[in-house]
Amino acid sequence: MKAVLSFVVALAVGSAVATAQSVDEQIAERIAPVGETCMQGDECAAAAPAAAATAGGGSRSGQEVYDSSCHTCHAVGVAGAPKFGDAASWQKHIDKGLETLYTNAINGINAMPPKGLCMDCSDEEIKVAVDYMVNNSQ
Repeated sequence: MKAVLSFVVALAVGSAVATAQSVDEQIAERIAPVGETCMQGDECAAAAPAAAATAGGGSRSGQEVYDSSCHTCHAVGVAGAPKFGDAASWQKHIDKGLETLYTNAINGINAMPPKGLCMDCSDEEIKVAVDYMVNNSQ
């Protein structure tokens, strides 16, 4: 009987230790950092531009940028944004010249935040999106 009881106690202790290790591993996994910061000069920084280039797939068209970011405000004229396809609402902006439109779209103006909050858009993509909206609003 003592042998059976010793065996049961040994199993219980072993199970408790395994459970404690499992819980510790689960906790460590839950509180682990989501990502890492890679600073210029670190080994990981050399791989970052290549990964970004393959993930990005090149420049987006004006329509792609408009559809993904600009349409939210420009489709209905939120906060005074000139409406897409509405020549009258665009005319006063067009009269200021394309360079002014580009600058305002990139840097933001009035209620429009910089790049219309398309933070992954390049300046060139913003310009192409402006061209797309202007060309479809004349």
